[in-house]
Amino acid sequence: MKDFLPFHRSDVGEEEVSEVLEVLRSGWLTTGPKVREFEREFAAMVGAEHAVAVNSCTAALHLALEAAGVSEGDEVLVPTMTFAATAEVVTYFKARPVLIDCEQDTLNLDTGRLRQAITDKTKAIIPVHFAGHPCDLKPIHAIAQAHNLHVIEDAAHALPARYHGKMIGGISDATCFSFYATKNITTGEGGMVTTNNGEWAARMRMMSLHGLSRDAWNRYSAQGSWYYEILSPGFKYNLTDIAAALGLAQLKKCERFWKGRERYAAMYHDGFRDLPEILCPPTASHAQHAWHLYVIQLDVDRLRVSRDEFIHQLQQAGIGCSVHFIPLHLHPYHRDKGGYQPEDFPAASRAFQRIVSLPLYSKMTEDEVNRVIETVRDLVERNRR
Repeated sequence: MKDFLPFHRSDVGEEEVSEVLEVLRSGWLTTGPKVREFEREFAAMVGAEHAVAVNSCTAALHLALEAAGVSEGDEVLVPTMTFAATAEVVTYFKARPVLIDCEQDTLNLDTGRLRQAITDKTKAIIPVHFAGHPCDLKPIHAIAQAHNLHVIEDAAHALPARYHGKMIGGISDATCFSFYATKNITTGEGGMVTTNNGEWAARMRMMSLHGLSRDAWNRYSAQGSWYYEILSPGFKYNLTDIAAALGLAQLKKCERFWKGRERYAAMYHDGFRDLPEILCPPTASHAQHAWHLYVIQLDVDRLRVSRDEFIHQLQQAGIGCSVHFIPLHLHPYHRDKGGYQPEDFPAASRAFQRIVSLPLYSKMTEDEVNRVIETVRDLVERNRR
């Protein structure tokens, strides 16, 4: 068997090593000037007035909801087709995540189901740009405006994505990004929250470091002051300069990384175009897809194997793959807490039985992409009814 092709490999080079070494040699390792530089560069890239660097996208979502005033007893609308963090952060406030079904093709939140889920307790909507494909934000914003709701985008997959030509990151009340190891750019662990609301930015920055008064991070420098005040009980969510240095080097490569993923996604499209057993991910006319993931949907009625067996055969052939995601309503916590049944979310429940995430990352080679295509085609042909 050929060498195993992993689902992901981080694309890190000498530029990242050089940036990190500079920080190590400076003696200032935690939150400092590199973090502020990373925030400025990131805000400029996505077209936002403010950016606050944090240690995860989960932290970014938590801070954004806190700035929005979410509190006990409130409800927040979130898609069921997402990772744990999107709904998890809502429960931090003793608020209730209300799950929404997905579209059958993009797997993004189904905007047609939003209005019926809104109650007098609803405080916010968290659209998730699944796999890097922007949600259709105009109807979401229209609904939010009509009901006085905040829109906080979960853009963990969506760098660099565009909606009607505008970068994701400067459109809604707040937008939350992830720099986890497998994301489109990485700081190892890390995140960013962007906003055009100066009051929100100040609140999120303060709350990200224990609720301490402004610039408390600078208290050990020659320019800083030992004096600070606790303005609110906050959190330990700050990003380090070591991580920010890695992020700055990655940010310079973001466009190149995206072009590579876009090219490989096009190769997958072409490679599977004639297979009725495979539905390739679409791109809507309003969207520039970030291509964080390439998620195919198997027509299991045309195959003699289940999705799980198909994945097993891919792995046996040396191809790393995954499933994004197990919908939240199928997990024990949300199923039991919300009293959900699979039939309450027909699109997500159906998609879950069909979806397979194939390797897609900038460090792949065309030969590796072709190997994935050939392997998938071979498995389809061998398992065809």
